[in-house]
Amino acid sequence: MLQPTYSLALIIASLTIATLASYTSLHLTGRIATVSGKNQRLYWLTGGAIAMGLGIWCMHFVGMLSFSLPIPLGYDFGLTAASLVIAVLVSFFALHLVTREKVSLSRLFSSGIMMGAGIAAMHYTGMAAMRMNPAIQWHPGIFTLSILIAVGASTAALWLMVRLRHQREKHLLLRRIVAALVMGIAITGMHYTGMAAADFPLGSVCTVASEISPNWLALTIAGLTFGILTITLMLSILDARLEMRTNEYVKSLTTVNAKLHHQAMHDALTGLPNRSLLFERVRHALVAAERARARVALYFIDLDGFKAINDSLGHAVGDALLQEVAARLQQSLRKEDTVARLGGDEFVILVEGLPDVGMAGHIAEKLLECFHDEFVPHQLGMRISPSIGIAIYPDDGKSVDELISHADAAMYEVKTSGRNNYRFFEAAMNASTRRAIDIQRSLPAAIQNDELFLVYQPKFSCDRTHILGAEALLRWRHPKLGMISPAEFIPIAERSGQILEVGRWVIEEVCRQLQEWQTAGLETVRIAINLSQIQMRSARIVEDILGITVKHQIAPAKLMFEITETVAMQNAVETMQTIEKLQQAGFELAIDDFGTGYSSLSYLQQFGVQQMKVDRSFIHNMAISPKGYSIVVAIIQLAHSLGIEVVAEGVETEEQLSLLQDLDCDQTQGYLHSPPLEGNAFIDLLNQPFAPVVGVAA
Repeated sequence: MLQPTYSLALIIASLTIATLASYTSLHLTGRIATVSGKNQRLYWLTGGAIAMGLGIWCMHFVGMLSFSLPIPLGYDFGLTAASLVIAVLVSFFALHLVTREKVSLSRLFSSGIMMGAGIAAMHYTGMAAMRMNPAIQWHPGIFTLSILIAVGASTAALWLMVRLRHQREKHLLLRRIVAALVMGIAITGMHYTGMAAADFPLGSVCTVASEISPNWLALTIAGLTFGILTITLMLSILDARLEMRTNEYVKSLTTVNAKLHHQAMHDALTGLPNRSLLFERVRHALVAAERARARVALYFIDLDGFKAINDSLGHAVGDALLQEVAARLQQSLRKEDTVARLGGDEFVILVEGLPDVGMAGHIAEKLLECFHDEFVPHQLGMRISPSIGIAIYPDDGKSVDELISHADAAMYEVKTSGRNNYRFFEAAMNASTRRAIDIQRSLPAAIQNDELFLVYQPKFSCDRTHILGAEALLRWRHPKLGMISPAEFIPIAERSGQILEVGRWVIEEVCRQLQEWQTAGLETVRIAINLSQIQMRSARIVEDILGITVKHQIAPAKLMFEITETVAMQNAVETMQTIEKLQQAGFELAIDDFGTGYSSLSYLQQFGVQQMKVDRSFIHNMAISPKGYSIVVAIIQLAHSLGIEVVAEGVETEEQLSLLQDLDCDQTQGYLHSPPLEGNAFIDLLNQPFAPVVGVAA
């Protein structure tokens, strides 16, 4: 027998190629497993099979080249090519199997046998390409062992490919390297076992020694295989990274889209569902309730006096308060109930599966309890109450708009009848409440759209020779409702907290007109402006007023502020502090509608106001009732004893004026002298040559 020899360097090279081919196969398995498109999967399977098959085949032939005999050797081109085709087909089969979604254990073993047989066929076809004469003799035991090794190595390789195909495995790189090394040793071991099974009799000749040069074959195979495996591996890695980045981008895009959808359907401040999501849920709830013949309750909640808190203490405090209210409402209800914020201080609650109307009232009581404890936004303790309106499906409406509108109407009924309560909708509420709601919601637009305007009612000296001042009176010309009386919209503005914004507009407009008149060189007088209770409670009222006067370059002495007797006495201590600040800033104060409320002479003296205005009801009665006359006498004497000027409101007859002159009343105001005039008409009256003498304006 011819004695073969082996090149250690080529043995190591064959092991290296087998390991590299195994690692590339493992990486390709993970890559192909993530491909979704059929065409794209086929491309990767084909390319991967060529690279993997070439790697196995290359390892086989480098191993063959490490084997040498003391005779010239060569290889038949056809059989060599056939062995390569077998290697590629076996690789395609293996990759197709292990990249399937599910691989059963029985399929794994049967495929291992088939793949082992294929690799053995490749190996022995490659050895047959030597065309030895006489033929190679085989040791049956070692031959069988090589096939068993091929089957075992193939089964192990398939199992490792399946196990490590998922990209999310921990320590994936290290596991694949170790697995590739194990697979490389197994494949190499099968090859050299198969080589050991061959015997070459003495006198054997290779009949194709001149066909393919072993040296040329070695260089060509090694270079080509290393190049293809390296390129395939790099492409697989780069493509996997590209897909990973694409997936990350898609994931981030999905996350952003989800966030945008969430933002579109939720309130940014409280995180509660907004109007859009609420209406969608109500619609679904009504469909389900109709099917199940069940009831649904809608609660419309408005926070009493929130706007005043927001405007006086700042938006940060207001926002924190809304967040705390939202949290309490959610805690008091079931998880399946919906708490939504419509905007501002308006919340709507949807409760499904209501057994009866009595349960709706019980839930409303729980909602009221949410407001019993003090709220502490930004560590500022405060109490706030809700007005809650309730509408029940199907009794009070069968559509989203109907139920929302009727719950809103019921809520407004609570507002007008004392607040801090709840009411169920009643059909009688609709007409009167609808107008009040329309007025309340139209107020912000009225300011923006110049629907509000001022008129000025002059104050005359009692002898009618001087115009000593004027009172600014607010009017509203609504585009649909026409002229709305201040007696109607001012109380609504006070209840909703919008009076702060309206009041600021009045002060701003008075100062703007005064500046305009002064710039034109016209004579002006002190203008009186009414302040509401909410304005007097505002912590920044004096700073805000001073800011407006500085902006328009108006001296504080040009303005007088009027507060009613009731407002003055509701919180006398706070009122006195605000009055002192206004007076220190240079503004004068007047008590309006004196005699209609409850007064404390002690506080009246401490207030130090400059004017006291006698209510028109007393002026009307003084000429027809001795008691009415006596009351006016007492008021004038009291005021004069305190050093306070007296202004009589609502003077409409000469008789009233004559009696007031006899009592030494200081100023009169009423239709006898002049109705309220718009700005241009008032300034014309004030500056015309034949007008009464204008009094000295401070």
